[in-house]
Amino acid sequence: MALPKLSYPTFEVTIPSNHTTIKMRPFLVREEKILLIAQQTEEPKEVVNAIKQVIVNCCIDQIDADNLTTFDLEFLFIKLRARSVNNVIKLRYRDNEDNQSYDVECNLDEVQIVHSEGHTNIIQINDSMNMVMRYPRAELMQSLNPEMSESEIFFELLSNCIDEVIENGNHHDAKNSSKEEVEEFIASLDVNTFQKIQEFFQTMPKIRHELKYTNSLGNERTLVLDNINDFFTLG
Repeated sequence: MALPKLSYPTFEVTIPSNHTTIKMRPFLVREEKILLIAQQTEEPKEVVNAIKQVIVNCCIDQIDADNLTTFDLEFLFIKLRARSVNNVIKLRYRDNEDNQSYDVECNLDEVQIVHSEGHTNIIQINDSMNMVMRYPRAELMQSLNPEMSESEIFFELLSNCIDEVIENGNHHDAKNSSKEEVEEFIASLDVNTFQKIQEFFQTMPKIRHELKYTNSLGNERTLVLDNINDFFTLG
């Protein structure tokens, strides 16, 4: 007699960037194996690939992981991890005030996406021209060369995150322009516009969670978790 087929519970989660609700199942041994193999390589790109694959495997509805924003990917994986293993994780953190280590617990169900007040993806260039930005996608972050400088990474992000330019009501889709044309357009922007672009990236939605504890000096301390590594590799 063949082995029985197992059934799995499903749950709903909302993709932060587009507010689409999708159904997922917890990850299984096959997905755990994908994650373990990727972690052993110690290559960030392989880890991201593994997370994307696990999300695709566990999504009951069809989903294009490459089109997820970076904060979508992180949020979905955190929620998936909470339902698959345990919603409470234990972290160990060394306090930089008393130099002692503390064990803290984080409830993954409480982790949310933070939206900065006043944030907008529309950059006003002048009275007749606006630039519409899109958020970095997981596929783009994977393609970045780790040997690039911070400024090189920023300009690569910028050139890939311009969605369209609207001039006097006319829409110019950036994907219809060559990379050289986009780079030339960026180089022609004034300093004030460039500062607005920097603010867009600095204030874009992100996962963020605060944990509080009291150190040996009696001072209440706040530990801020704002990227996926903080939630699973903080030590």
